[in-house]
Amino acid sequence: MFRKLLVFLHFVGIIYTITMKYNNYIFDLDGTLLNSIDDLAASCNYALSTNGMPVYSVKQIQGFVGNGVRKLMERTVPHGTCNPLFEQVFKCFQEHYLVHNEDNTKPYPGILEMLGQLKAQRKGVAVVSNKFDQATKSLVNKYFGDLVQVAIGERRGINKKPSPDMVLEAMVQLGCTAKDTVYVGDSDVDIETAKNSSLPCLTVLWGFRDRSFLLEHGASILLSDPMDILKL
Repeated sequence: MFRKLLVFLHFVGIIYTITMKYNNYIFDLDGTLLNSIDDLAASCNYALSTNGMPVYSVKQIQGFVGNGVRKLMERTVPHGTCNPLFEQVFKCFQEHYLVHNEDNTKPYPGILEMLGQLKAQRKGVAVVSNKFDQATKSLVNKYFGDLVQVAIGERRGINKKPSPDMVLEAMVQLGCTAKDTVYVGDSDVDIETAKNSSLPCLTVLWGFRDRSFLLEHGASILLSDPMDILKL
């Protein structure tokens, strides 16, 4: 009986979230708005090979992303930060990525149309990313321009996701509260970020994680098309 009650309350929560009207949308960047995995993998493998280290397939690197580029390099450099060459490899990645982060990166199909409709409806739109701040702002400006009002990346003085810091700062800059704001992401990190920020989470299926992984990590509302965001 108790189990049935929990299931019922879970679905009530989903229905409530779906029927809410949101005026502000906070998006993850990589895997949610931008398909950037080829450029991330290329810079990662460039830094590794330049320093005589083994490289990885794009699919393998896709499983390592989500917690920021430093964590990506910790997962790919042999022995991580204990490797005496770690900082050298990480710097090599940063320098290469800042030059090549637009080589193959592009918005997922339907993203620009979805953001355009949010703008037409005068919704607040922000992007928060564990990518370093300079690259985050550059990519958001290039691909989305005035469709996104706020862009925040990793920098000193603000904790990375899943800490709520970036999301809370985005809400301050948008001038909104959690009451009519929703978070949109593609990973377990995003699910936890939304939870830590007291926001409902819309989890997309076109990103870096598959359905079964997302369900195992607490996803409740899964979207298969960007335009589904507008139907809520």
